[in-house]
Amino acid sequence: MHTAEHTLEEILNLAAAHFKVPRAKLTPDDDFFKALKIDSLQALDLLTKLEHHFHVELPDYELQGVSDFRTLASRIQARL
Repeated sequence: MHTAEHTLEEILNLAAAHFKVPRAKLTPDDDFFKALKIDSLQALDLLTKLEHHFHVELPDYELQGVSDFRTLASRIQARL
C-alpha cells in the first residue's frame, strides 16, 4: 500500500520526468501549471499518465480547482 508521502513523491518524480523539469525544482505545494509551465491540455496528459500509473480513475468533479501537487496526491491516495 502506498503512503500519502510515497504517492506524492511518485507524482513529483513522474511530473518532473514527463515534462523534463529538474525534480529538485518541484515542491508539494507548487501550482503544477506554473511549476511545469503547462497548459490545461498538458495537465490532462499528466493526469492520464498518473491514472494509468496508479491504476485509478479520477472523476472530473474531484479535480476541479486542484492545481497543486499535494492536493492531487491526496485525491489519488483516496482512490488507492
